[in-house]
Amino acid sequence: MSSPSFGRLLLRLRLALRTNPLAALGGAICIAFLGMAAWALHASAALDAEHDALVAARTARDAAAVRGGAPAATSAGTLAAAAPPAPAVDNLDAFYAALGPRRYAEQQVRTLFALAGKNGLSLSQGEYKAGYDRNARVSTYQVNLPVKGSYAAIWQFAMGALREIPFASLDDISFRRDTIGDPSVEARLRLTLYLKDVPGGAP
Repeated sequence: MSSPSFGRLLLRLRLALRTNPLAALGGAICIAFLGMAAWALHASAALDAEHDALVAARTARDAAAVRGGAPAATSAGTLAAAAPPAPAVDNLDAFYAALGPRRYAEQQVRTLFALAGKNGLSLSQGEYKAGYDRNARVSTYQVNLPVKGSYAAIWQFAMGALREIPFASLDDISFRRDTIGDPSVEARLRLTLYLKDVPGGAP
């Protein structure tokens, strides 16, 4: 707001104060509100400018660290050397270490049948399919299991299977109930075991 305009507003306020005190009070409130609004806009612009400067500095710092391993500024303002990325070989070793032994795939199937019996499920003969991913060098063993029992027991069985066989994934589960009042549910679970060859493993 320019100085002449503000001066005119003050003059009108003085005239209104002499003729109508209530109108003068309302005008004073309006002027105070306009002043506060102008101050808030100025403060907001200053904060935006400071934020933009911080973002630009952080982006430049990260770019420098990526280019040549330059020291990166910490939040406390000190300089700290950028930590080297974890070697890809370590991550790959950890991945293969998490796989199960391929020669014991049938034993894992027996584990699934035991878990089904423990949860009170009726488990029919399943379908099994072995595979191999050449790119990842990982063997797979897909298991399709038709089970029958209560809804809760089927979910307990599925979660228990993933706990007992950590290198398995639950790829699909479907439910079917013959009648609404039937407490028993038929379900079909598809799990995949991710396996590796373990030379010299104990039988």
